[in-house]
Amino acid sequence: MDYFLGALKKYADFSGRARREEFWMYTLIYMIINVVLAVLGLDIVSALFGLALLIPSLSIGARRLHDTGRSGWWQLIVLLPIIGLIVLIVFYAQAGHDENDYGVNPKTETPA
Repeated sequence: MDYFLGALKKYADFSGRARREEFWMYTLIYMIINVVLAVLGLDIVSALFGLALLIPSLSIGARRLHDTGRSGWWQLIVLLPIIGLIVLIVFYAQAGHDENDYGVNPKTETPA
């Protein structure tokens, strides 16, 4: 849950990097909440939840892509049906680079 709340604290922070664990835990919690709302028949609440978390989801996606050395604009590839989604998932699953234009590797970064 800390990863989910951490992503919400960085609501519109498109700079920096996000580790794989941070991104996938955020995605998992997001999906669980969304599925629970849908199963309960709260479609309107589910839609509002998705809309409210659109910017944080784009933000953490961009930071995850930064960790792999790519621009956050690569998220637009999802507009290509099926192939774009597969390519984006592969990018999200790749290990981060040690150091790139977006900063030092968050795995090796010492907390302040």
